[in-house]
Amino acid sequence: MLTFYIPYAFSLKDKRQVAKSLIEKTRRRYNASVAEVATQDVIKTLTVGIAVVSGEAAHAKNALDEIIRFMEDNTYAELQSVEVE
Repeated sequence: MLTFYIPYAFSLKDKRQVAKSLIEKTRRRYNASVAEVATQDVIKTLTVGIAVVSGEAAHAKNALDEIIRFMEDNTYAELQSVEVE
C-alpha cells in the first residue's frame, strides 16, 4: 500500500484527477491491479493498493519495486509511506 500526499489538492475533484491519472498510467504500463484502497474522503491523502501475481517471489518483488519507482516519478504527489505485505 502506498500513501501519497497531494499538497495542491483543494477538493476531492483535484484528488480524483491525480488518482485517476496515476492509476491508469500504472495499469497500462505494468498490467497490474491498482486501486485506491483507503482515505477516499481525505482530500490531500491518496492511498493506493497494488497487486502483482507471479510464480516467483523475487520476480513479484522486483515488479513491485519498479511500479513504486514509476508511481513516485510520475506524479506531483509526494510519496509518504510504502507498506508491502
